[in-house]
Amino acid sequence: MTDRGTGAATLRPLPPDGEPVVSLELGPFTLDDGSTLPDLRAAYRHDGPTPDEAPQVLVIHALTGSADAAGDWWEPLIGSGRALDTDRLGVLCVNLLGGRYGTTGPTSPHPHTGEPWGATFPAVTTRDQARVLWRVADALGIERFALVAGGSLGGMVALEVALERPAHVDRLVPIAAPAATGPMAIAWNRIQTTLIDRLGAEGLALARQLAMTTYRSEADFDQRFGRGQELDGRFSVVSYLDHQGAKLVDRFDGDTYRALAGAMDTHDAGRDRGGLRAAFGALAEGGVRVTGIGIEGDVLYGPRQVRALVDAAVAAGADARYRELRSNKGHDAFLVEWDQLTTLLREALRD
Repeated sequence: MTDRGTGAATLRPLPPDGEPVVSLELGPFTLDDGSTLPDLRAAYRHDGPTPDEAPQVLVIHALTGSADAAGDWWEPLIGSGRALDTDRLGVLCVNLLGGRYGTTGPTSPHPHTGEPWGATFPAVTTRDQARVLWRVADALGIERFALVAGGSLGGMVALEVALERPAHVDRLVPIAAPAATGPMAIAWNRIQTTLIDRLGAEGLALARQLAMTTYRSEADFDQRFGRGQELDGRFSVVSYLDHQGAKLVDRFDGDTYRALAGAMDTHDAGRDRGGLRAAFGALAEGGVRVTGIGIEGDVLYGPRQVRALVDAAVAAGADARYRELRSNKGHDAFLVEWDQLTTLLREALRD
């Protein structure tokens, strides 16, 4: 499929293995809504061999993540001898469009004013984000991916990456991600973004606290906190939520949170493709193998939603299967259950 971006990046060599996250200038980029970003910049990290030497893998971060998968949020899965073995696979991760860590987003300078875009940053979709990832891949000389994987928002974008170029993706692994965002998740996002709009930084902290109650499970909170109290009299779970909110305020911002939550809200793989069956028919035609991974006890994008994605893919003729993480950690299990994830990623690559 054709990228709507109006500029072409110069082919660049990948950075030396292990170099920190670096940036790439990609020129103008036209969004789904028809608006154009004049100067698209993308931050990425690549580990392992180059496309000329080995198959390549794309991993995609969740809502507040960064391109530093190998050094941060998926570090136990990426490296020599690990599930994504950098002795035999190249691993790419890119900060998503609209993000906070190096890719063009609300904190980037507006080309006309030099001030941050802030709340004027245009609405982006998971499809826009996927097309940016392909722009980065093109610039780095990566023509196809042996595996595309991500959790939550990352799983939604992973699905869009495969749908943009189904003949260039071998295996797709969306984790705790639906084919289209449902009303409950949209409702939670509405409350969070309203808090940010009305209360600024305090609202961002509260939004994070609310989000954390959807990322974890009742069993996890019972086990970790029970009805325990801190020395100041706060319940231990309240102290934990206060800490999580303050941490996010220190490293993130409300405009970025709003932009990325908006991308999640509008996610619908069947939009403008004739519905899900037609969309997944393209995956079947392209030979994409799908492993949808649900998480036991996930209240945000639970097993039912992931099973529905897999069922739609099977109905369209795709080679698709469902797997499940057994955990009491809830939605965040895709950032915790390393042994199970290792097994499932190795299975996907082996098949």
